[in-house]
Amino acid sequence: MAESFTPPAPSVRPAVLDDGPVLAELDRSTWSTLHAVTARPQPPYGPFFDDRHRPEDVLVAEAVNPAGETAVAGYVRVVPPTPLACNAHVRQIQGLAVAGWARGRGIGRALIRAACAGARSEGASRITLRVLGHNAPARALYEAEGFTVEGVLPGEFFLGGRYVDDVMMGRPLGP
Repeated sequence: MAESFTPPAPSVRPAVLDDGPVLAELDRSTWSTLHAVTARPQPPYGPFFDDRHRPEDVLVAEAVNPAGETAVAGYVRVVPPTPLACNAHVRQIQGLAVAGWARGRGIGRALIRAACAGARSEGASRITLRVLGHNAPARALYEAEGFTVEGVLPGEFFLGGRYVDDVMMGRPLGP
């Protein structure tokens, strides 16, 4: 009887500047109206990292790909939602992507958990995000990780010929 192969759990690490091209390609390959409110990226492509999107704000997941190589499987960007001192206790997820080959392997869950742990280690007591109302898979994952709906902006975006809600979710970051 043949043994089944279980790939090792993903590892999550801080991004480095050299990750930029791979993360930019991941963004382009995962673009969808299920989660994007901007137009599909077109050449010439801008850099993944810039003044507003810094490597220190990004965590990268690596996993074994179908070719048996360790590769970038996803990322999450976590930032303070505003520059205000009165809001310094909050972090916000402002981007999460998982490569098609890596879906269903716990990559998104590992990234969310790492984002929460990282935010907690920076002294944050709360983490928030925004997700499109029709993105049921993402909403289910966030809910499974303790996020609750804290507000809805009905019909905030017009995507693919229909109005789509913008859903705000958040959760406390316990000790």
